[in-house]
Amino acid sequence: MELRVKRAPRIDLEITVPGDKSISHRAVIVAALSNGVCTLRGFLPSEDCMHMVNAMRALGIKIEQPEPTVLVVHGKKRVLNAPKGEINCGNSGTTMRLLAGLLAGQNFESRLVGIHYRPTVASAQVKGALLLAGLFARGKTTVEEVSPTRNHMEKIFNYFLVRTAADDNGGVSVFGDQVPESRDFDIPGDISSAAFWLVAAAAQRRGHLLIRDVGLNDTRTALLAVLLRMGAQVREAVEDVEQVEPRGVVEVTGFPLKATVIQGKEVPNLIDELPILSVAGALANGKTIIRQAEELRVKETDRIAAIAHNLRAMGVQVSELQDGLEIHGPAPLHGARVPSFGDHRIAMAFAVAGLFADGETVVQDAECIRESYPGFEAVLEEFSNPKRMQVSTLVIGSLAPAPVEEA
Repeated sequence: MELRVKRAPRIDLEITVPGDKSISHRAVIVAALSNGVCTLRGFLPSEDCMHMVNAMRALGIKIEQPEPTVLVVHGKKRVLNAPKGEINCGNSGTTMRLLAGLLAGQNFESRLVGIHYRPTVASAQVKGALLLAGLFARGKTTVEEVSPTRNHMEKIFNYFLVRTAADDNGGVSVFGDQVPESRDFDIPGDISSAAFWLVAAAAQRRGHLLIRDVGLNDTRTALLAVLLRMGAQVREAVEDVEQVEPRGVVEVTGFPLKATVIQGKEVPNLIDELPILSVAGALANGKTIIRQAEELRVKETDRIAAIAHNLRAMGVQVSELQDGLEIHGPAPLHGARVPSFGDHRIAMAFAVAGLFADGETVVQDAECIRESYPGFEAVLEEFSNPKRMQVSTLVIGSLAPAPVEEA
């Protein structure tokens, strides 16, 4: 499948985004381990998340799907069955990592007697896997973090009444032999999916975008702070915290962007957003620097190399570093044929880049987008050919005063 994109007219839209992928994965697992029936609403029916659903079914969990975004999970009090064959994780690293932790605690695979682990690279997926394994271990399992990462597993554990504890050194612990309490759960929209559209609006002078019912977990909103310091006007309002994961509204108005530096402790909570922020860097005034992001080398593809290749193809001066990129902007983007490298975030990032390019941009092998964002093409069409839907400005709390527009 190819995506063909042309320069967008003025952006003035209100949208929603599909359910959060990270939360969908974790909610399915914890609901399956619970002591009863759980209804999960807002589930993301992407290829990645469906691999997790089918894996849990292979382990003996009954999961009904009356609607694409609704799951009814019949928890079995932590009792799983040995699978009859191989479990196909597809291209989903999250499914593979979280299942590794879950299966480590099963008597048909292995027995875990407890661990205190300090990883060398910050990873929410590794942390989640170890906490799942700890749920089946005796005593307390503690995972320390070299820097804070997404805390969805801890929050979902707590929502399903699994006791955890945090310490002053950044460690999180779970106590074994607990059975999650069955509860219904609503999954918020995925801010990593929203990121593509937020950058598009932020990079277009006077572009305007309102996104409702999106997750606003503070370990996931680093993107908003980056866009703010690049010069965009950004506002957010939390509207619901009843189900542990905060959700609400984000509004962005575009101003001329300026370059920024992304590095250090900020990187782990931006790892999924760095491809689209690289596009923002190409449209910003100055040299945008991304460092200490070597994890990008081992994602679905080598994202550092992929970003550099596609930016150059579209006319951007970019230097590829071992752990990041230096991007010189603003670049007058021109349309090109760019590969997805089989990576959904690369495909979506460069589809958005095409909204700012002269001529036509063709993203090749774009079917990988379905791994995380079914319906992306339809929203892209709204940005390319808007129905001139006027969105009234929402008065909500600002992260900081709006920047003064340059003359």
